[in-house]
Amino acid sequence: MNVWFLDASILLASEDPDDEHHDDSRLLLTGADPLATLDLAFYEVTNVAVRSWRDQTAARRLQSRVTAVADDAGLVRVDARLLESATTIADESGISVYDAAYVAAARAVSGRLVSCDVHDLVSRGFAVLPRLAVRQPAEAEAPLPDDH
Repeated sequence: MNVWFLDASILLASEDPDDEHHDDSRLLLTGADPLATLDLAFYEVTNVAVRSWRDQTAARRLQSRVTAVADDAGLVRVDARLLESATTIADESGISVYDAAYVAAARAVSGRLVSCDVHDLVSRGFAVLPRLAVRQPAEAEAPLPDDH
């Protein structure tokens, strides 16, 4: 069974009905496959809900979703080893260390990163969109090469 490693954009899309990835993100969150994420997701989803949306209730719902994902397949905590890996990925690929942390964490748990970030993650082959994870799991399960 595939472990889907979610970045914060998936959690945010699941809360925002206006997001083009909303339905697929919600389906992914309720599917049978195990889900994991990075501890930074708590901060990112709360920041967006509180600062951008100005919605404390949404912030609590999102925090509960991150907790549910953590209780499912796990919550990867940032540590020196993960940060070193993320720094290398960022340096080699030109993405932010923050985005690279999700890539490194997904690799650390042998999961497949799912993101709505087409520009930095999906287009570079680091992640798949939620629609691929939901509708074509066999194709999405193929591992990415480590040199991506």
